Amino acid sequence: MSDTRPSSESAAKEANRTQHDIKLPRHPEQVDQDSEYCSVLLDGVWQDIRFHDYGRIFAIPGLYEQLFHDILDCRSPDVVAKLLKEELQRDNVTAASLRVLDLGAGNGLVGEQLRTVGVGHLAGIDILPQARTAALRDRPEVYDAYHVLDMTNLSETDSLLLERHSFNALTCVAALGYGDIPPSAFRAAYNLVSDGGWVAFTIKDRFLSDSDTSGFATLIARCRQAGLLNVRARERYRHRLDISGRPLHYFALVGTKQGDIPADLLP
Repeated sequence: MSDTRPSSESAAKEANRTQHDIKLPRHPEQVDQDSEYCSVLLDGVWQDIRFHDYGRIFAIPGLYEQLFHDILDCRSPDVVAKLLKEELQRDNVTAASLRVLDLGAGNGLVGEQLRTVGVGHLAGIDILPQARTAALRDRPEVYDAYHVLDMTNLSETDSLLLERHSFNALTCVAALGYGDIPPSAFRAAYNLVSDGGWVAFTIKDRFLSDSDTSGFATLIARCRQAGLLNVRARERYRHRLDISGRPLHYFALVGTKQGDIPADLLP
């Protein structure tokens, strides 16, 4: 990748150039996070769009940034990048040495922050072709490669393609749980990272609690108990606001991989 990469600030401005008329529900207290939606004025018609319908959101330039970052004040990309940077500095590891698999890469906001930290090689993976289109449209300078793949159903060709990246780091921000990225997909990505590599991800606080139904609380606990994941830093923070203005809290975790996750460790 050349040294003429545009600044992250200019990329963000480009992505946010289009401003949309957006309305949030009148009775937000009746809407769970998994069912949150907004109404957007498109071609003179108000259309309801569910927040987890990322394909529709990514297809509309600037909508993701305006909705989640301008209106709902999402902080996750900044928080995980900062936490990862601190742990790298603590071990005197240069960010340029990282070869990162950005799982659930979306339209590249997390990748943009990783470039700010200074990571050397960055490949995005998302199951949605609309995500790749949006990333290449809004932030064409961020990723060295961007693959549209289902991590729960990799072909032999897909696996060989990913292995060629020689990943030594994994990031996954605000994409675990709610059925977007299940534990089996996380395991497949995790196992592509070399032993001793870095792992940085965020997850809703409920998904690490005793009331978890996503399977991640069990998986993370088993990985730590088996010595497969060494958690170096863990921080509870405000991910964003919900549509009624209340804070949604997540955990950010940064650690090092000590070994592959066997299939029988999945919940």
